[in-house]
Amino acid sequence: MAKRKPSQEDAKNQAVGLVDAFCKEHLNEEYAELCRRLTEKLARKRPSPLFSGRPNTWACGIVRTIGWVNFLDDRSQKPHMKLTAIDKAFGVGESTGQGKSMLIRKMFKIRPMAPEWSLRSRMDQNPMAWMIQVNGFLVDARILKREIQEEALRKGLIPYIPERPQPLMEDDDEKE
Repeated sequence: MAKRKPSQEDAKNQAVGLVDAFCKEHLNEEYAELCRRLTEKLARKRPSPLFSGRPNTWACGIVRTIGWVNFLDDRSQKPHMKLTAIDKAFGVGESTGQGKSMLIRKMFKIRPMAPEWSLRSRMDQNPMAWMIQVNGFLVDARILKREIQEEALRKGLIPYIPERPQPLMEDDDEKE
């Protein structure tokens, strides 16, 4: 019986499996979700780049890209991991991992702090997710009136309606 040629679906499933296993062991579910979304996006591209090359190389590039957007190599972040450690975990050379990541970033025009690829848990700290243009001026949507925020949310310009900061309570000492 002849061997079946691997399909694009097989290539996607292999990459997703590798990414999920890596994120489960080294990162968290939030990273895994973003990596799966990026893998799906690569699989939908025609012709899919996942079909050419080794699955572990693509998986490395995918995780590296999401890590790069979210500053995974910053020691103050949890989880924290050097991007070169991702290459080692996937058995890929540093230049290969970096090259795949750069190719993915160029392909989809992904930049640091890109809201679409940012961790939801850190969205409040991502100024790029909140910048909108109002009457020709770039403003932070978090300081705008609720009605404008609702309109921006409806148009997909901001990720959600931010919570209002609570006013500071006066010290009890001043009342006495």
